[in-house]
Amino acid sequence: MGQGWRGRGGRQQAEVPSADDAAAWFAGRLPDGWFTGAPEVTVDREEIVLVGELPPLTEEFADDAARAAAESGRISRFREETREQRIEIARQAEHRYRRKVAWGARIGDTEELFTTLSVPVMTRLRQPERRVLDTLVDAGVARSRSDALAWAVRLVGQHAESWLAELRDAMSTVDELRAKGPDLG
Repeated sequence: MGQGWRGRGGRQQAEVPSADDAAAWFAGRLPDGWFTGAPEVTVDREEIVLVGELPPLTEEFADDAARAAAESGRISRFREETREQRIEIARQAEHRYRRKVAWGARIGDTEELFTTLSVPVMTRLRQPERRVLDTLVDAGVARSRSDALAWAVRLVGQHAESWLAELRDAMSTVDELRAKGPDLG
């Protein structure tokens, strides 16, 4: 096997630099006044997603639909007014962390993400799992097996968030312990 191939799983991800300090880096890099507090920064192997809270609307609205429309409009305005600066900050962060940067804003009950990645993931499924996906497609819940699988992953994420958070914390502790261990190289 050539270099870069490891084990039965095929080609491994190229090493990317740690992004443990990404939230702090963005806190220092973002212009003052963009958000009401520190933005939420989420990092995975391919992408950094930054979502900031915009100042609340002070106007009165006839109903929830009108408020939601105003919130969406405020987010759209923020997106347009900050585009050039966001592109430059993203370029710097992408160079530093070797990951794409996606932006988002939240105001009230409305949250919108701008140009996030959609990364293909290969999986092998046996017939019972394929039948589940096909049922979702046949019922019109999803357009394709791929959409059905993404829907199922979102559903699990919503219903198992506390368990997933515990698992992430445990993995972080293992990473810390591994880093403290002896250097075998």
